[in-house]
Amino acid sequence: MRILIVNKFWYPRGGDCVVAMATAGLLRRMGHDVAVFTMAHPQNIADPHILGKAPQVELADRWRYLRRMLGGMGVKPAFARVLDEFNPQVVHLHNVHSYLSPVVARLAREHGCRVLWTMHDYKLLCPAYTCLRNGQPCIECVGRQSSVVCHRCMKHSVTASVAGMIEAKKWKINRLTDWVDTFVCPSEFMAQMLRRASVPSERVAVVPNFLPAGRAVDSPVALGRANYCCYVGRLSPEKGVETLLKAAAALPFTLRVAGDGPLLGELRSRYGHCRNIELLGRLDATHVAELLRLAQFSVMPSECLENFPMGVIESLCAGTPVVATRMGGIPELVNDSCGLLVPPADPAALAEAMRQAWSRRWNHAAIARQASSRFHEQTHYRSLMGLYTT
Repeated sequence: MRILIVNKFWYPRGGDCVVAMATAGLLRRMGHDVAVFTMAHPQNIADPHILGKAPQVELADRWRYLRRMLGGMGVKPAFARVLDEFNPQVVHLHNVHSYLSPVVARLAREHGCRVLWTMHDYKLLCPAYTCLRNGQPCIECVGRQSSVVCHRCMKHSVTASVAGMIEAKKWKINRLTDWVDTFVCPSEFMAQMLRRASVPSERVAVVPNFLPAGRAVDSPVALGRANYCCYVGRLSPEKGVETLLKAAAALPFTLRVAGDGPLLGELRSRYGHCRNIELLGRLDATHVAELLRLAQFSVMPSECLENFPMGVIESLCAGTPVVATRMGGIPELVNDSCGLLVPPADPAALAEAMRQAWSRRWNHAAIARQASSRFHEQTHYRSLMGLYTT
């Protein structure tokens, strides 16, 4: 089968990129002819399967960026060339907003392709991507895109928020539904959000993400555990890392924090003196896997409506339980046999759950076995093929 994977970047910039790249690799290993369309970017990896690139645009060039958001600045002819040359049977979109634009869905449909779109974030529902306002969950834009301007949700800027509203109105869900056969949702929570936005249920499918072969899913479960717990992820307010460090500061065991982001400098200044908190910065995939494999437990303290955090499934596949907040799709991943759930933005409740997780005897092998089966690449592949061939 000829399959075209489309994502706005082609390097591990975020979870969407990691999943898109892993999906392309999985499909090639299973014998399919897979090509890639992305935006030209200096950090893209060298990949011979990239058959086309839209010209690069940057946020700083507001006029060019706005034109790209609406489907201009060279994306249409570049994508049309790939469709003509590769002639895919399936076009699988991942993260395409702004730097590519959803016009690629229309072009793929007009070419006669089957079109799938994996929902990595809430951009179709929230112009600001996050479903957050002033640090609190917000879904007001699901029914009224102008709310993004009223609340200045885009970078606290009227100009940016107006641009976000224009983009949302241009690419309304009911218009996109005419071009997309299936919206692929990693979590049931995301699927429910799309249905709430009037996407027909028959156009929505839940397919959990997976860990590629060679990651923690294939690593042996550690027989012994080191004396620390850990957090792996972006250091930004919506991830709840400030709440986590407040909770951890008074605990009698070590928290290791892997990741970077806008809060890194501030957190080092405020918590650098705490002997039981280690801020490791960004780690590569190998060191992240080792960090999770030896931890007593990991923590996912998110204060946003998480869709399907890869950090949770990496932890579970390593046999490492997770202390997490009841936000978005997280409760679909964490139950009493593999972790503990707490309310968001509550340092006292989080600290107590971390104490319980530290003292509890977990069945690490059982946690890894169940997660490895659920999030194995072959499970994901079978689900995708069902959608590709329906």
